[in-house]
Amino acid sequence: MGKIQLPIVDQWNRPLRDLRISVTDQCNFRCVYCMPAEIFGPNFRFLNEDELLTVEEMVLLVESFAELGVEKIRITGGEPLLRRDLPSLIERLTVIQGIRDIALTTNGVHLVKYAKILKEAGLQRVNVSLDALDDAILKKMNGVGVGVGPILKGIAAAKEAGLGVKVNMVVKKGMNDSQIIPMATYFKEQGITLRFIEFMDVGTTNGWDFSHVVTKKEIYEQIQQIHSLEPVEQAYFGEVASRYRYVGTNAEVGFIASVTESFCRSCTRARISADGTLYTCLFATDGISLKEKLRAGVGKSELQQLIISTWNKRTDRYSDERTEQTAKTRKKIEMSYIGG
Repeated sequence: MGKIQLPIVDQWNRPLRDLRISVTDQCNFRCVYCMPAEIFGPNFRFLNEDELLTVEEMVLLVESFAELGVEKIRITGGEPLLRRDLPSLIERLTVIQGIRDIALTTNGVHLVKYAKILKEAGLQRVNVSLDALDDAILKKMNGVGVGVGPILKGIAAAKEAGLGVKVNMVVKKGMNDSQIIPMATYFKEQGITLRFIEFMDVGTTNGWDFSHVVTKKEIYEQIQQIHSLEPVEQAYFGEVASRYRYVGTNAEVGFIASVTESFCRSCTRARISADGTLYTCLFATDGISLKEKLRAGVGKSELQQLIISTWNKRTDRYSDERTEQTAKTRKKIEMSYIGG
């Protein structure tokens, strides 16, 4: 292959900059908006180890994407800390030329054990999912009876290890919307950025309905009554969260309006699912198996041509086109395979 012309852009002229890799489809939680226990029960078949990408395969893929302009990697799951060779993967990703940011999304329970190890391996930041400070509400939401204590300990361990920390809260009406103010107040005092995420229609098993959505506008107005907010400028092209600062502090809060506002126009993210499939959208219906190509012995050059042609053809803009009907009827890849 000749010299690659950067940036690689899609049909809407959006560059390829970010790669999200799901390292496992398994999770120790059964959150109602992601892996509800009635679907992901004891008999649910998760991927076998040999169906997951190996560290070597993921490293080769990240090298390939980095040469195509990808600069940021986010490790997701499932719960990525269930993957035993994760520190080794991160260590190898940090030395790949062009990669300048590696982050991890986690439920935080295993951070007490792994935060220091991951920081030493080269991880820079963690996003911890925490949906309530009230034990009873949180236990109901995560479906496995884990209270807030272990997660707050994980957040503290991450801070102590020197990792950047943000907290993500998915807000579902009638379930944890009473926690908006307590969460905002607590993390403002901690100086940790909290991001509120509208309950969204990822996958087909979480029973999504618009009536369960608490909108960005509603959340913002609640907080504004207690704490004055001022907008913060976008940090980079493709940033998903709308950012605000608590007036008179350096503490920030963010809103990911994944349902009520479009977040497609500047989307620069490709995703690789736990089974090694490349998807060009969080709400994708199908993708291309890179694992099959890797295991058939395809070289980096051929792999890159496939990635380029897939991205060049990309037209995804689901949040612009979503209607209540398509949200309910369109078959989409599950969050546990594709990550957030």
